[in-house]
Amino acid sequence: MKLVISDAHTGLIAAIDTVFQGSSWERCRVHFMRNALSTVPKATGPMVASIIRTIFAQPDTEHVFTQFHEVVRMLTRSHPKVAEMLEDAQNDILAFCEFPVAHWRQIWSTNPLERVNKEIKRRTDVVGTFPNPAALLRLAGHVLIEQHDEWDGADRRYFSEHSMKLLNTTEEEVAIPELAAA
Repeated sequence: MKLVISDAHTGLIAAIDTVFQGSSWERCRVHFMRNALSTVPKATGPMVASIIRTIFAQPDTEHVFTQFHEVVRMLTRSHPKVAEMLEDAQNDILAFCEFPVAHWRQIWSTNPLERVNKEIKRRTDVVGTFPNPAALLRLAGHVLIEQHDEWDGADRRYFSEHSMKLLNTTEEEVAIPELAAA
């Protein structure tokens, strides 16, 4: 296990640190965005969200950090609380930068997992009542097997075999000065 992505629930973070020792933790950017936008007036939310999203639209680690600092600078004037939240969460929301650029889209949020959970919920709602726990487990297991097969064998794989080999690069090849100092 190299990376665990979740929201910033303190109990969950503590459990991740205990169970997945040595792996990185990343705060889901979608969950962070919800938290940040809850501190601004609804009318300015879309503008603030657009500004924050520019951080993640960068081509490489250097540009991500440069844009991060620019966004914090911009928001310090208009929305200081959001700027402070960004600064506090810098290492948490930018942990994806420790991984190959080819993986970034898949790992900067928990959306793929949430889609799987939503599909399990949808299918259990269709069934309604289960005769026993084993029936529920079979249904959920079937959804997970389908998802695995889709990610494994589809034309557009979630992580290709080639992209997984990128994880074996040395730390010097993926050096990130600001995260290394943390």
